[in-house]
Amino acid sequence: MADNCNQYRAKTLVEALPYIQKFTGKVVVIKYGGNAMISPELFDAVIEDIILLQLVGIHAVLVHGGGPEINEMLDRLGIESKFVNGLRYTDAETMDVVQGILCGKVNKDLVSTIVRKGGSAIGLCGLDGKLFEATRMDKGDGEDYGLVGDIHNVNPEVVLQAIDDGHIPVVATVAYGTDGATAYNVNADTAAAELAAAMGAEKLILLTNTRGVLKEQGKDETLIKVIRAGEIDNLKSQGIVANGMIPKVECCASAIAAGVQRTHILDGRIPHSILIEMLTDEGAGTMIIGE
Repeated sequence: MADNCNQYRAKTLVEALPYIQKFTGKVVVIKYGGNAMISPELFDAVIEDIILLQLVGIHAVLVHGGGPEINEMLDRLGIESKFVNGLRYTDAETMDVVQGILCGKVNKDLVSTIVRKGGSAIGLCGLDGKLFEATRMDKGDGEDYGLVGDIHNVNPEVVLQAIDDGHIPVVATVAYGTDGATAYNVNADTAAAELAAAMGAEKLILLTNTRGVLKEQGKDETLIKVIRAGEIDNLKSQGIVANGMIPKVECCASAIAAGVQRTHILDGRIPHSILIEMLTDEGAGTMIIGE
């Protein structure tokens, strides 16, 4: 029995070898959020995956949100959470909480956990080196979203320097406002896609709370493993890509259009889904690629 287990482990390592060789020295941007942030087991699995990638020479960049922690703090302060068309309405008081939780507590908790587990990490946010430059969001729909921003420029030098210094960059999604003396709350999926494009990343990975893009909602066995960018409009018209999956797929499509080689929507509820996707023949979730 022990021999069989050891042979299985050896086979797994051998299977990973060509992927390690392919991706060594390449940048992979991983957007982290949802259940993977609030389950201790999944939290540990994500951190371990990222440290392993670093140790084999793959440059992982972790971009994170922090919705549950923001909601908890707003509740404690008696501030109502308000959403407009799926986006958190962010007044000045809420922005103070968003910035404090994302750039402070969540970011530094992630950094300290990586360090405790043997990795090397540095915490950053979109204000550092004007990493993310944004203006106030105006969708032209007459809605006021408050201090929610649209990223119009990315300056990735501070992230690249962190990688050169041997660190895993951990990036909080608060942006530098260029149209006023303010910070902006920006969508974490969008920020990850924009950063991946600006860095010429090999991969963009979005961790979600679903299996990926499904032909039939609620049926994991209908997972679509590969989608070409040209198929997205048709999938939307059929209602297969719908609701909260639309912006995620569109983020992947924009990253592909900007030169990112592969994008992935992975189920963050599956332990070690990052390693399964990157270092095995099986893969996980839905991969979105160019034409």
